[in-house]
Amino acid sequence: MRPLFRRVLVGAQIAALSWVLAACGGGEGSSGPPVLPKEQQPAQKDVVRFLSQAGFGGAGADIDRTQRIGFPAWIDEQFSLPQDRHQGYVDSQIAAATLAGQSTNQQNWIYESFWRTAVSGNGQLRHRVAFALSQIFVVSLADSSVGENTRGVASYLDMLGRNAFGNFRTLLQDVTLHPMMGLYLSHLRNQKEDPSRGRVPDENYAREVMQLFTIGLYELNLDGTVRLDGRNEPIETYTNEDVTGLAKVFTGWSWAGPDKSDTRFFGGNASADRAVLPMQSYPKYHSTSEKRFLGTVIPEQAGADPEASLRVALDRLFSHPNVGPFIGKQLIQRMVTSNPSPAYVARVASAFNDNGSGVRGDMKAVIRAVLLDPEARSPLPGATDYGKLREPVLRIAHWLRAFGAQSASGRFLIGNTDNPNSSLGQTPMRSPSVFNFYRPGYVPPNTDIAAAGLVAPEMQITHESSVAGYLNTLRSVISSGIGSGSPRDVQPDYGEVIGLADRPDALVDRIGAMLIAGEMSPELRAQAVDAVGSVAVSTSNAQSAATARLNRVKLAVFLVMASPDYLVQK
Repeated sequence: MRPLFRRVLVGAQIAALSWVLAACGGGEGSSGPPVLPKEQQPAQKDVVRFLSQAGFGGAGADIDRTQRIGFPAWIDEQFSLPQDRHQGYVDSQIAAATLAGQSTNQQNWIYESFWRTAVSGNGQLRHRVAFALSQIFVVSLADSSVGENTRGVASYLDMLGRNAFGNFRTLLQDVTLHPMMGLYLSHLRNQKEDPSRGRVPDENYAREVMQLFTIGLYELNLDGTVRLDGRNEPIETYTNEDVTGLAKVFTGWSWAGPDKSDTRFFGGNASADRAVLPMQSYPKYHSTSEKRFLGTVIPEQAGADPEASLRVALDRLFSHPNVGPFIGKQLIQRMVTSNPSPAYVARVASAFNDNGSGVRGDMKAVIRAVLLDPEARSPLPGATDYGKLREPVLRIAHWLRAFGAQSASGRFLIGNTDNPNSSLGQTPMRSPSVFNFYRPGYVPPNTDIAAAGLVAPEMQITHESSVAGYLNTLRSVISSGIGSGSPRDVQPDYGEVIGLADRPDALVDRIGAMLIAGEMSPELRAQAVDAVGSVAVSTSNAQSAATARLNRVKLAVFLVMASPDYLVQK
């Protein structure tokens, strides 16, 4: 896909080059996985690609170790690592804020915990999958009701991480019953129908759990292609009647607590942990009438049984043949490539349907299938439909990991990065809507991508202002670090490459190897080498020379990260 993206993004590279030049002024332990024989070890460039797909990128030690043990062993090792808990971090900040008499609900704590885990956490795969899931099962701090529950959002992100290596059926139930999802999609405090008052159950979650979380709008083949009817039209997966019937299932659920009183149902008598505990059922408010959806019927109940209704509904959704290709393709898009082949999707969907031991929904099997597929590991050379635009959060996380960034405070004080004009145009857990920052089927209009019949989801948040904002932000953070404080809290370490600053070609090649697996176009390499070489290094003033060498490194990093070669993850 890079040639197609290049025509969209190459202007940014050219502008960046002239702009920055002006601005610059011229061995394994016995308990670890075994080391592979040298001839079986993957090439270093393949390891760099893999770590960008499976995590947030790698530094030198990560790359070397992954190369020695291989990809399957790395994945298995990641499966065994304990989870980094966001709620634990937020709870510690709440305790400190309470002692200091400060606000105990600060959204920045979520962002800090996200970046802290992305940059310095060991569980890279879990955090990357959880980030992908957070863009499918969306709740957003931008929503006022969710935004005032920072601790609850930390718990929600932990829940996604906990289920990242579990079973999709459990994930679906935990998402459904999490109070942050209940607030966001309004099925918390959802009441049964009352014809005398003209009240009907809220249908928001019933609609989105089908459209966005499980089966999508149209019936799919195993390979993710849309099934067509006899008139060659897509077959819809559900009707308005299905939404109405399913909405009744999601009545009678609200805040957890020691009783099921009316007051607690409507939000009074708040339990201290209600934002982090699964919603509990309130039979008084659950619909007992017949519930019909997706060919399933829950008969009228003599006594309200919310748990039984929920079990039948989620089992029906989980068993739908669309789930494997629908979820599998989105995980491929979030981690590997925007336009996977139907065969790739089918292989991942098959792993979802059966992990090899008769188990459906095994997320470990799905993740292995996504990351170890031949299409992920060995894309066809020169394929124009392969790859994905790196979203802004992933770019900065990659840079921070590649250059061993450290936080002076230990907290990674990176706050809201929403503004596309002056920041990243994207903040973790702050999607503008339930449809995420971008849709999986987004096609940038009037582009070669559209003409080729391809999608480019991340292009939905890419425009003239965001490109300029990214370049400004990139230059600033590469030069001065990122985060609050003076100096800024999070600082990169360029020590690994500063020794190459007197050899512009070697410096550019090394940074290219670290960031884009050495896949640098001859044009970019020539531009970068010339630009870096134009920064004069004093032969008489040691301090001036040291500053110039550091500026050479910063310029080389900037030019690589501003280029289409980097922006498109291959």
